[in-house]
Amino acid sequence: MMGAGMPVEKSLDFWPSAKRLAARLGPERGLVVAVLLLTVGSVTFSVVGPKILGNATNLIFEGVIGKQLPAGMTQQQAEAAARASGNDGFANLLSGMTIVPGQGIDFTELARVLLFVLALYALSSLCMYGQAYILNGVVQRTALRLRRDIEDKLHRLPLSYFDRVPRGELLSRVTNDIDNIQQTMQQTMSQLLTSLLTLVGVLGMMLWISPVLALVALVSVPLSIVVTAVVAKRSQPLFIEQWAQTGHLNGHIEEVYTGHALVKVFGHQREAEETFRERNEALYQASAGAQFLSGIIMPAIQFIGNLNYVFIAVIGGLRVASGAMTLGDVQAFIQYSRQFSQPLTQVASMSNLLQSGVASAERVFELLDAEEQSPDPTAPQVVHEPQGRVAFEDVSFRYDPETPLIDDLSLVAAPGQSVAIVGPTGAGKTTLVNLVMRFYEIDSGRITLDGVDIASMTRDDLRGEIGMVLQDTWLFGGTIRENIAYGRPGATEEEIQAAARATYVDRFVRALPDGYDTVIDDEGSNLSTGERQLITIARAFLAAPSLLILDEATSSVDTRTEVLVQKAMSALRSDRTSFVIAHRLSTIRDADLILVMEDGRIVEQGTHDELLQRRGEYYALYNAQFVGALEDEDLSPARL
Repeated sequence: MMGAGMPVEKSLDFWPSAKRLAARLGPERGLVVAVLLLTVGSVTFSVVGPKILGNATNLIFEGVIGKQLPAGMTQQQAEAAARASGNDGFANLLSGMTIVPGQGIDFTELARVLLFVLALYALSSLCMYGQAYILNGVVQRTALRLRRDIEDKLHRLPLSYFDRVPRGELLSRVTNDIDNIQQTMQQTMSQLLTSLLTLVGVLGMMLWISPVLALVALVSVPLSIVVTAVVAKRSQPLFIEQWAQTGHLNGHIEEVYTGHALVKVFGHQREAEETFRERNEALYQASAGAQFLSGIIMPAIQFIGNLNYVFIAVIGGLRVASGAMTLGDVQAFIQYSRQFSQPLTQVASMSNLLQSGVASAERVFELLDAEEQSPDPTAPQVVHEPQGRVAFEDVSFRYDPETPLIDDLSLVAAPGQSVAIVGPTGAGKTTLVNLVMRFYEIDSGRITLDGVDIASMTRDDLRGEIGMVLQDTWLFGGTIRENIAYGRPGATEEEIQAAARATYVDRFVRALPDGYDTVIDDEGSNLSTGERQLITIARAFLAAPSLLILDEATSSVDTRTEVLVQKAMSALRSDRTSFVIAHRLSTIRDADLILVMEDGRIVEQGTHDELLQRRGEYYALYNAQFVGALEDEDLSPARL
């Protein structure tokens, strides 16, 4: 019942999402039916058990009473004798029993009844085990298919989706939300089904044994619900406060840990300790209040259950004394009354878990329903003899239809030509190469690769002709050899090492203890920034693309390493068309063509020397970096 007060992310549209989640079980419908039948069998065997045990109690009680009566008389004679002696209560008790005067407990019949009950409970356990085993497989395979669908969906989503959705949010949907769905289905499907069937079965047995006592037992149901709702309503704000204070405390600890050196340098240890003390105390107060209030629920329900037990025992005893019920039926009814409250408690405790699981399902379905990139053409064209000629013909593109970006842009990159793209932030430099890669679809015009419209090619064929080196190096957990070979699966050891030598990777790899077998962690933290960048260049070199895109590949390395990276990129650009995006203008002096972009337009183009002679935008950018940028800007303290 602790879950009754815990805050969860509630679903916005519970039932449609719940139905859709249930529909994911469609491929397992045969096994789901088997689970249902096994659950019905388990609950049936379990529910019938107390009634049969009641017969065992009757055998014992009737044997004890029969032993005390004179042998040779009938039960009717014994009743008449009791009434004649004025003992009407005992006579009424005898009227509700089946006895043989003078005969004691029939142990043979008692053993048969007990063995039968034992068999029922064994069958119930076997059915429950089979149900749990099958259900576990059903849930695991459903989660497997869901993860597979998500993986396939991610490959069909346009880059704009990943720009719009934060990485952490996307990862949470792919991992945490699917895990939550799996856990919810695992915990609730069996328990919810068992609880509901048990509730129906127990209620049916109670009504069969005694409708009067069943009405008495049902009085406790609304009372328990009211108590649970009232306490949960009061405890929920405290649980919310508890989790909020937990977040504040964790945030403070992470902040202080991350900036431990700065805290020491500026002497803020005492302030940090005081903040920790205050937030820890706030968390303690919220947690204590929440736990205390939510802890009231179970004792309150148990108290109501005990009162109900007393009423049933008293009324049942009176009915046994009057001969309206047998002692075994009262005993069975008391057991059923205990079982009746358990499913209600279990269903109440699962409500938050169900809500949380369906909320996660909504988030996953939102990802699965996201608009996909346009499909590849059914009859795609291919570039038979790649040369690397790229042409933009009156290309227009906007991220937002209301915000102009690129309009009627035309340019040609000849085969083997090195084209540098420069300009201020937001000018459209990266957008330009993203359009070449078809990460985004253009609004009008066309882009051709060796005369073939890239929109008529499959994305795999297009990107197979393009190599890319980004500012942010991406290496996966594995050896240096595997990271280089990622550029061309199936490359030989000689080809891998040749690419490494051409891009100066071999120089530092030879100095490592394990050489090319050195394992890189997911972040590449055991290599320097420059070494990681050189590996990505070697990867692109091995792929041998006809078109190369370098996006700020040297912006995060030091000057000395930049020289090596520049040499590696020169080797990489040799004999292939390349687009180079750079803020450091020193890295693109030798480019065959420099494009200066501003507001999505090419405002200047030419070689380095030609653009300097024009004294235009490129000249201003160059001077800003190399000829006293501080003289051109008012950076006084008052201005700042």
